[in-house]
Amino acid sequence: MKLGVIGIGVMGDPIARNLKKAGFDVTVYSRRPESCAPLREAGIAVGQGVADVIAASDATILMLPGHKEIDAVLQRAADGRIGVPVEGKTLVLMATVAPAYSLALERAVLAAGGRYVESPVSGSKTPAQTGQLVVLAAAADPAQLDALQPAFDAIGKRTVRCGAVPGAMRMKLANNLLLIASFEAITEAVHFAGSVGLDVQQFLEMAQAGPLANDVLRMKAPKLLADDFERQAAISQAFKDIGFVCDEAEARGLWLPAARTNRTVFGEAMRRGQGDEDVIGVIKVLRDGMPSAIDA
Repeated sequence: MKLGVIGIGVMGDPIARNLKKAGFDVTVYSRRPESCAPLREAGIAVGQGVADVIAASDATILMLPGHKEIDAVLQRAADGRIGVPVEGKTLVLMATVAPAYSLALERAVLAAGGRYVESPVSGSKTPAQTGQLVVLAAAADPAQLDALQPAFDAIGKRTVRCGAVPGAMRMKLANNLLLIASFEAITEAVHFAGSVGLDVQQFLEMAQAGPLANDVLRMKAPKLLADDFERQAAISQAFKDIGFVCDEAEARGLWLPAARTNRTVFGEAMRRGQGDEDVIGVIKVLRDGMPSAIDA
């Protein structure tokens, strides 16, 4: 199988490398050509454009930030039609988007003669590098997932099949609701521990020895101790995803207080220009205290 990857960044780069390592013929493209230079040096083909990658590939992974970027690379018109040729090709959406958008994109791809697979991934930079992502997959025809399973196995430790579109996207949002709450809770606990005079390192060692020990805590503890805000999972992505969760909940009349609070906290970090920082950067918001307008 020949695979394309469009969107070479924190996630797209290691995904392309792991696919190449597994023996796939991989072609990549980024709107920022400099992002592809290290992959070219690693022996991975670099396409001249989006259409070039899709034409060279049986299936093309889209690992892009959001709706705007996806529409741009697919040249979607105001009426939703796709401008790049996809007939006979499979588009695999690995970005996290609103479920309604994914459904609309599926209809557009099918109308253009292509196939559509929804497969957002759970995991950040380190799991992507080590091939330990969790792949959530949905498609109209399970045979499409069967064909892609070797690729999913190359980048992930487990694939969860979620039925038809947008089942995988809704599964990702439920997962991210839990994950983002965990990021904020860990950060808030560290802020509290330090503020009441505890040894923060001792607190984190205790937490990692207790019933709440998990990979998120182990990954974020050293960063919190060092005030290391270099991105693993970005504040901008957390804010986007928790917004999708809240939109889905509000459309169904669901009350999700933790989700709404986290939309506020991460939104304040965005307002302060911290979008490119790691999620633990919200500790700066906590240290400064929430503005009175938001408290109200």
